[in-house]
Amino acid sequence: MLGIFLYILEIGASVSQCRERFQRSGWTISQHFAIMLEKVSQMAMDIIAPDDRSFSTIPEQILNDSRYMPHFKDCIGAIDGTHIHAILPPNEQIPYIGRKGVPTQNVMAVCDFNMCFTFVVAGWEGTAHDTRIFLDAIRDSRLKFPHPPNGKYYLVDSGYPQMKGFLGPYRGQRYHLPDFRRGRPVSGKEEIFNHSHSSLRSVIERTFGVLKKKMGNFKGYAKL
Repeated sequence: MLGIFLYILEIGASVSQCRERFQRSGWTISQHFAIMLEKVSQMAMDIIAPDDRSFSTIPEQILNDSRYMPHFKDCIGAIDGTHIHAILPPNEQIPYIGRKGVPTQNVMAVCDFNMCFTFVVAGWEGTAHDTRIFLDAIRDSRLKFPHPPNGKYYLVDSGYPQMKGFLGPYRGQRYHLPDFRRGRPVSGKEEIFNHSHSSLRSVIERTFGVLKKKMGNFKGYAKL
């Protein structure tokens, strides 16, 4: 059972690939995957966590890049949300249907600069606002949010509250990297800051991208 689960995660194997590799029926493969996924999910808060909760060292990606050092030397990661498809009975779908027009769950995550998730909270309705999810996550001690030590902070976008430990961009200025690429050159201290902030915070978007690419291989297991 564990071997099947790890094989699927390692290479993103489909049900048919697992049937061939392990000589088991598709139903058996799916059941084994579902059982192991449930067990691993129960350990998520202990597995998905920072290696060093004191954040005592400067991330190499900041330390070795003059765009970020020394201005972002106390940054410990980035926070953002993403929508992931949710499979629900028809009578439970409405709260999960947001602007995408299909049922989704709004997932908030934190990652470090090695593109490793250090905190994830899933299950919120697709219509839930990012701020509501964020405030619940940092206030509910049961979720074990890795709060930044004094003087350290996470990068957030303008959809999150500006508060101690969570650094957002200047509002009313260009922020997203595509806006800088197709517009005039960066000018002024606020735009310079926003450009560096957006570039550094993009690590969470890239990390989500890797996750969703991997999840695309699990569609055969979606109804478990």
